[in-house]
Amino acid sequence: MTLDDLYATILARKDADPSSSWTAQLLAKGPEKCAEKFGEEAVEAIIEAVKGDRDALTGEAADVLYHLLVMLAARDVPLSDVLETLAARQSQSGIAEKASRAP
Repeated sequence: MTLDDLYATILARKDADPSSSWTAQLLAKGPEKCAEKFGEEAVEAIIEAVKGDRDALTGEAADVLYHLLVMLAARDVPLSDVLETLAARQSQSGIAEKASRAP
């Protein structure tokens, strides 16, 4: 499965009956709840990374990616826009890119 495949599945669930899938239920609760779930999963991934549990981190990383895509879908942000932003950043060093965003 690719991230594009997963995002397409999430988008297909956006207008589905919430009783038909977890994704539809989450999206029906609104962008704020989707963001909250993403945050929870990110914290869980951080905990597993600190503990050094590779298998648990792998599972939590999958949850983070899924919930990130749900959050993007909830706010109508195409995955392609995120990937284009990453591609544009690839042409410069991370240090230079970060400095360009400094206030």
